[in-house]
This record gives sequence, C-alpha cells and structure tokens, in this order.
Amino acid sequence: MANPGIPPLVTVFGGSGFVGRYVCEALLKAGARIRVAERDPRKAWFLQPLGGVGMVQTIAADVTKPATVALAVEGADAVVNLVGVFKGDLEAIHVGGPRTIAEAAKANGAAFVHVSAIGADAASESGYGKTKGMGEEAVRAAYSKATIIRPSVVFGPEDQFTNRFAGLARFPVLPVVAPNSRFQPIFAADLGKAIAAAALDPKTHGGKTYELGGPDVMTMRALVGAIADLSGQSPQIVDLPDFAGSAMASLGFLPGAPLTRDQWIMLQKDNVVAKGGTDLKAFGIAPTALGSVAGEWLGRFRTGGRFAPRATA
Repeated sequence: MANPGIPPLVTVFGGSGFVGRYVCEALLKAGARIRVAERDPRKAWFLQPLGGVGMVQTIAADVTKPATVALAVEGADAVVNLVGVFKGDLEAIHVGGPRTIAEAAKANGAAFVHVSAIGADAASESGYGKTKGMGEEAVRAAYSKATIIRPSVVFGPEDQFTNRFAGLARFPVLPVVAPNSRFQPIFAADLGKAIAAAALDPKTHGGKTYELGGPDVMTMRALVGAIADLSGQSPQIVDLPDFAGSAMASLGFLPGAPLTRDQWIMLQKDNVVAKGGTDLKAFGIAPTALGSVAGEWLGRFRTGGRFAPRATA
C-alpha cells in the first residue's frame, strides 16, 4: 500500500455508477484518495465534493482499451472494477475488461477487487451469468491474489430495482414474474464499505471470493410486496405463471418494465449467498435490512409525497 503518511490511491473503474458512488464514499471516509476511471470523466465530477482538495481525481479510461487501463492504474495502491452491462458486447466488458485490469493491477503491484455477481457461472445458459463467470476465471488466471465479490441484488436510493417496482405499484394490479425465486437484497452502502475494506486490506481479503447479501432472504413476491408497503401503496399482486413469464421474456417486454430472455433465465435460480458462505460479518459490517431504510426514498411514491403521514397498524 501507500508509503507511511501518504494516503493510499485507489483507482475505481465505474466509480460514477450506482454502487460506485458508495465505494468512493467509503474509500474517502477511510482516508484514501480515489481516481475514478470512466469513458467520460465528466460523469464522475459529482463525486468531487465527497473529498478534500486533491482527494478525488478523474481519468478517461475504457476497459476494452488496454493502454487507457494501464494509464488509469499506474501509481495506484489498489484497483476496483465495478464495470458491468446487461446488453452489448458482454464478453468484451465482463471477460476481456476484467482480465486487462487484473493484469495491469498485478504489473503495478496493486491490490485488486473485482465485483461480479451471485449466479456468475461460465456454464450458465444466461449470457450475463456466463460472461460474469468467465470474467471471474480470467481474473483468477491473471492475478491469483485478486479479491472477488459477488453480491445479490443491490438496493439503495438511486437503484433501478426498488424504485421501478414502487413505480409499478401505482397501478391497480402488479404482476410478478418468478414469484418464488429467492433473493438476499444488500444495501448499497453496506456493499460499498465491504468493497472499500477489501481494497484497503489485501492481506486479509486478497485471493478470496465473497458472496454477499443482506440480513433477509425473500421471495420475489415477498420482496415486491414489501416495496409496495414501504411506498405506501396496495396494488393487487398477481403471480404470473412461468409460461406467461417465459412468453413475455421471449418478446423482451413485461408491461411497465423490460424483461429480457437472459434475465428470465437468471430468475430461474435463487440469488442468495451459498449455504455456509461468507457474509458482511467478514468485513465487520452489520447488514442493513430493506425495511429499515427503503422507506426514506420510496416515500416519494406515497400520496402526498414522502412527508405524508404513514399508515399505522
């Protein structure tokens, strides 16, 4: 890590994204400097106020262009990769990109944390799951001391999960696909702290793979119901049979929200931490439950907005 008295420098690929902002905040609170690597650095300018003068840098980098990756990693004490996509060239982003970053981190003697996902499997029928699994294999082959973190579905104020379902709950009927699939939603701030801890303490976390989830395991139906309650809405929740969900996925559309065939395949397996697996306690973090915080941002969906009185039992 950095020389004594000099704050460590951490390069964060994808630091301006949903999870990235929490990783950057946690790193800065821990006293590190950050260098946010983005194809368009302007997207990361909003992070500047999180740190003091000189604590937040931005740099142009594309994970598919090795020369830009090498420049972004140069001089860093640790590197974090958060880049992921659901469409486009998945192999280039999920396999080639992580391999390039891992090689650059190793060449610079920097710690490396690669963020993947529960369900990553090179043998998966899902393109997303398959390329995520291949990406993990590429990282391990390039840099055995890398840390791999596989979170379940992530929730937070800026997410496209709780906010999307809260928006759909405004309709009288809310259909739910794969209602029995199980998830272990993790709070973005908790995940950000874990990723930052792994980057700053490679002696403890290097070479390990962590599957991370929150304190509650919930079916899709229970999760959607909880989101509706937290947003002060009470639609009729209807379980869609598998044949209907499969048909909608084949068309690439679910009324009000996109559902691709690839996502449908991923929904056929539970998205929870493996039995006997690791959890946030490995990082000294007490997991945050969805119900204890989500009402803060989902309140805006209530009649009268977030300042409207909440119903009491």
